Amino acid sequence: MFDYSGFSYGIIGIIVSLINIYKWVVIVRVLISWINPDPYNSIVQFLRGVTDPALYAIRRILPSFLWSTGLDFTPLLLIVFLEIVVLFLQSISI
Repeated sequence: MFDYSGFSYGIIGIIVSLINIYKWVVIVRVLISWINPDPYNSIVQFLRGVTDPALYAIRRILPSFLWSTGLDFTPLLLIVFLEIVVLFLQSISI
């Protein structure tokens, strides 16, 4: 007999771990953006390539005055959304 509850806990644990890694990638991208990096650097291109689709999706939803004034709150909103997803997934697995 296969134990599906243990399997689902494992899958949810992997998804939560990947979301936590993605949150750190967003944080690193924000920190790197403060120092005006070389846009042709492979690390910067990777960070932008991984985080830009999610950030652009949030920017399309939000009014433009929240992200076009110089202070971009979209990474913060993305991290809050990811944290809500993690809490939801953890509530399912209990």
